Amino acid sequence: MTGGNPFPFSADNKRYHTFDYEMKRMLGRKTVKIPLDAGFTCPNIDGTKGIGGCIYCGSDGAGEFAGKGQTLAEQFRDGKERICSKWPAAQYLAYFQAHSNTYAPVSRLRPLFEEALALENVVGLCIATRADLLPPEVLGLLDELNRRTFLTVELGLQTVHDRTAERINRCHSYREFLEGYRALAERGIRVCVHLINGLPGENREMMLETARQVAALSPWGIKLHMLHILKGTKLAEEYGRAPFPLLELEEYASLVCDQLEEFPPETVVERVTGDGPREKVTAPLWTLRKREVLAAVDKELARRNSFQGCRRRAAETRLEPGGKLW
Repeated sequence: MTGGNPFPFSADNKRYHTFDYEMKRMLGRKTVKIPLDAGFTCPNIDGTKGIGGCIYCGSDGAGEFAGKGQTLAEQFRDGKERICSKWPAAQYLAYFQAHSNTYAPVSRLRPLFEEALALENVVGLCIATRADLLPPEVLGLLDELNRRTFLTVELGLQTVHDRTAERINRCHSYREFLEGYRALAERGIRVCVHLINGLPGENREMMLETARQVAALSPWGIKLHMLHILKGTKLAEEYGRAPFPLLELEEYASLVCDQLEEFPPETVVERVTGDGPREKVTAPLWTLRKREVLAAVDKELARRNSFQGCRRRAAETRLEPGGKLW
């Protein structure tokens, strides 16, 4: 904590628990994720549960910055080249980002994860997937990896509201998310939960309720995103036919601050805004100004004299002893 900052999980002026702070604390120095595309798909793309994928996803399945059609080693090399000039002393996490990265038999998953761990200066894995793609044998593999390297599993939830999940073609329920989350948490595996603000049909209170319910789980990490409307997606087609209201920058920053105040101070905030490919984002265009978005969140927390977890801390004083989250 630095002078005047009331938030303990910070080495600068941040009032929330950043990924950069946590990696330096846990792993000793600057640690950067290198996005990878291992060639997976999703059950709501291939017809197992649905077709077309989530309506906001492009063809890369949230892996727009991973290399397509390259080996893992080639993708890793290119990712390092983009990053090394900025952080030449960094170490790396192999980030299996595109689509659902546990959607395969262990006989396929294990060699891919081992190959990534063997790459130069890789100190751990980040594996993005869905909570309904964690069968016992996959959980066993993740448990094994977690015992010998730094591991996070990123679960896309987006919303706790099943009506919205159906609207965006998520093809799994909040109950299924909770089952997968608990299976990982019971094994001591770090879980980072993805949430999207601005989904069609959701108002501010619904977005806050999503944050409250996820905060009650005390996840290891959280990623907060603003909905991007990307060219070539079903959402872009729908928005072109019948535009729906999108959050303005000031509204978004205020909402994110409200959400951050709900999360435990120990929860790592990996993102407070997303990165959409500049050439694909059609709306809202302010999301392309990432530094401005980050600054707006910082300024709003400072204006409030607020910080991550302050609402939760106040709420905990009103809880009856012995209360259980789940």
